[in-house]
Amino acid sequence: MKIALITDAWRPQINGVVTTLVELVDQLNAKGHVVEVIHPDLFKTRPCPGYAGIDLAVKPYVQLAKQLDAFLPDVIHVATEGPLGWAARKHCLKHGVPFTTAFHTRFPEVLKAALHIPLWIGYALFRYFHKPSAGVLVPTQGVMRLLDGWGFKNLRSWTHGVDMRLFGYSDVPLHHPDLDDLPRPIALYVGRVSYEKNIDSFLAMPWHGSKVVCGVGPLEDELKNKFHHVRWLGVLPRDELARVYASADVFTFPSRNETFGLVMLEAMACGTPVAAYPVDGPLEVLRPDAHYPHLRKGGVLHEDLAYASLEALKVPRSEARVQALTFSWDESTRLFEQHLVPIQRTTPLHTEVHR
Repeated sequence: MKIALITDAWRPQINGVVTTLVELVDQLNAKGHVVEVIHPDLFKTRPCPGYAGIDLAVKPYVQLAKQLDAFLPDVIHVATEGPLGWAARKHCLKHGVPFTTAFHTRFPEVLKAALHIPLWIGYALFRYFHKPSAGVLVPTQGVMRLLDGWGFKNLRSWTHGVDMRLFGYSDVPLHHPDLDDLPRPIALYVGRVSYEKNIDSFLAMPWHGSKVVCGVGPLEDELKNKFHHVRWLGVLPRDELARVYASADVFTFPSRNETFGLVMLEAMACGTPVAAYPVDGPLEVLRPDAHYPHLRKGGVLHEDLAYASLEALKVPRSEARVQALTFSWDESTRLFEQHLVPIQRTTPLHTEVHR
């Protein structure tokens, strides 16, 4: 099957959406599909305001339409709601062909945190974007309930996975040259240093060991100046990041507005237990214990993030690994294939004239 995947998030960007899509494309290719990824680097771009390292396509419609016409896909999936996503949506609607979309990021919360735009405006805009979608792929039941409450339609359950070979298990925290001088226990955060991540809660929480941050973002300079006791590692190659995960004693995840939180899976795959708030994302990744429903597998959820981090130190590393193993890229890919909607060849995707 020929799959056109349109995304505003792609390499060299580093975030959970890119990781998910790259892994998905690799899995689809391995299954014999032909995937054409239409991404910002194929277009003239400009930096996203306030987000260094993220470039957005400028006026991409004409070029994107030509690429779709040349590829003649069997299915179209629009992964993001940026300029490329809007251009692909416009082209599909113009030619009456179905397409699926995904809800990877709670951008209304980002817009509220960064620009003070009311949530109802953000969700109204994104509801409008996804309204003509033949299926909106949503990674957790909590986010599905959230979107249903905001009036989104055609919601489809999806999930994510983790590369168990890259993120290898260690039954004790590894030694790492960038961390060996730090007092234990080491609490780690991995992710964008950005408005929506609530990273201040992690940086400000009382902790008797050391804190480490892997990531960059618009708040990086401000927070570095404010929190001098934190070890800042910036962006690391994936194999090096895996070693940092395995070197930490606990992975502290402060975000309250996640659609999933792939970094939690990566940490647990390495054996590092997770501490987080009991909110969407962590509630899905750290599932309840069948015998003790008040307990979570692989970590601890609590409204006191410092308490959750301390309690997570007691979670066996083997338990964290076992919990990560319950998430599979094979299952994620199978669900993705299942939700795709074929283009009927009686209505060919093609463009006569672009002006």
